[in-house]
Amino acid sequence: MSVASPRRSARERLLAAADELFYAEGVHTVGIDRVIEHAGVAKASLYSTFGSKDGLVRAYLQGRHEERRGRILRRVEEHRDPRERLLAVFDSLADSAAKPGFRGCAFYNAGAESDPNGVVREESAASRAWTRQLFTDLAREAGARDPAALAAQLVILYDGATVGARQDQGPAAAHNARAIAATLLAAAV
Repeated sequence: MSVASPRRSARERLLAAADELFYAEGVHTVGIDRVIEHAGVAKASLYSTFGSKDGLVRAYLQGRHEERRGRILRRVEEHRDPRERLLAVFDSLADSAAKPGFRGCAFYNAGAESDPNGVVREESAASRAWTRQLFTDLAREAGARDPAALAAQLVILYDGATVGARQDQGPAAAHNARAIAATLLAAAV
């Protein structure tokens, strides 16, 4: 179904257009008129649904977070072994990095061009807190002596792998990060 399909609500079409354009080109590069045109809706639809471009950006980033969260949790749930569950987070990143059109983390990309105190920062902080908590919980399940300390290391490793995967245009950085994470985990248990 195309972005502008009449079967989709104006909200769905706006979010689909924003997701496609913002991820490919940037939240500040893409103007609101372009999103509206791509979605095939009236300008009033955007303002009545999201209130402003910031509202649309917030919804876009929340959608990106929910998609990433679901993808990671599905990979984690494939495993019963606590160590493999933790390492599956990096497998999920490798899966994403192997897909055509991968441009890295939507939050990092949007944050690089945004007001440090705005909506992008708020949504990025929430997403990052979720990632840190996930690593802390998985480290605890795996028997780490200090789950929070290991999680802090793994978040930095995940961040670096995400940037490396974008720069290298493939999953190699995520695979390497997984191997490093396994070493960190073994030392922390």
